[in-house]
Amino acid sequence: MTYADGFMAPVSAGNREQFTQFARQVGKIFKEHGALQVVDCWSDDVPEGKVTSMHLAVQRKEGEAILFGWVTWPSKAVRDAGMPKVMNDPRMHSLGMPFDGQRAIFGGFEVVSSM
Repeated sequence: MTYADGFMAPVSAGNREQFTQFARQVGKIFKEHGALQVVDCWSDDVPEGKVTSMHLAVQRKEGEAILFGWVTWPSKAVRDAGMPKVMNDPRMHSLGMPFDGQRAIFGGFEVVSSM
C-alpha cells in the first residue's frame, strides 16, 4: 500500500514565485530518492474558522498564504529509506526555505483509499 507525507505551512504572500521555484527543485530531489509524486499547493479558497482551521493550525499572520502539499511513496519502507536521503541531500541545504518552518505541520500517513 502506498504511503504519503503531508504538510502545511504559512508563507509570505509575496513569496509565491520563490516558493514555486523552491517546490520544483525539492520535488525533483524527492523523486530521485523514491517518491512517486510531489504536489505543492498555494491557498486560494481557505475559510477562516473560530474553533479550528488551516489558518489556526499554521498560525497564519496577515499577508501570509498557506501552503498545502503531499509526497506519495510506493510504501512506508521506501519512504523510510528515502526521507533521510532527501534530508541529507546537499542540494536541500543550499536552497533555503521560503516559508516559516517553525509553524509548519507535517506527518506520515498510510493510504487507505485512492481513486
